[in-house]
Amino acid sequence: MLFINHVMSVIKHKEQRVGVLIDVQNLYHSAKNLYKAKVDFKEVLKVAVEKRRLVRAIAYVIKTESGEEKAFFDALTHLGIETKNKNLQIFYDGLKKADWDVGITVDAIRLAPSLDVIVLVSGDGDFVPLVEYLKNQGKQVEAIAFGKSASSKLKETADDFIDLCQNPRQFLISNIKLFNKS
Repeated sequence: MLFINHVMSVIKHKEQRVGVLIDVQNLYHSAKNLYKAKVDFKEVLKVAVEKRRLVRAIAYVIKTESGEEKAFFDALTHLGIETKNKNLQIFYDGLKKADWDVGITVDAIRLAPSLDVIVLVSGDGDFVPLVEYLKNQGKQVEAIAFGKSASSKLKETADDFIDLCQNPRQFLISNIKLFNKS
């Protein structure tokens, strides 16, 4: 089932000050599970900003013990995306935890006074109360995620929802020849 954007009157103009907050783990796992591919964050950022004034773009990332993700973090920085990282937590029983929900929420609330639009790049339904709060503060809140794995409540609550599943070729980097050009 394709999700059709429910919003008809979202205003996007070049003078809007935009902040983009990227839940990297959420997008990474969605792309991997749905398409066996990686996210093209350059394209995601371009669509998020959409010719408006980017004030700040932050990617929330997890560091592993091996440090293999350093090249990826450098690539994000090269795109003009600030990275905030935390270490992967590994508990005694082997359970692993990597969660930025509170950090993203705090940054969104802290940055909101200097922004007109907050673009939340995540499909996580835990952000619904944040979206509601920001909208009550007069902010336009947009969400970008893979619709097939995004919370339906988040899609409904945001002022605009961009479904990356509607054009996966634009937003994915595939190691496998999933998207041949024929």
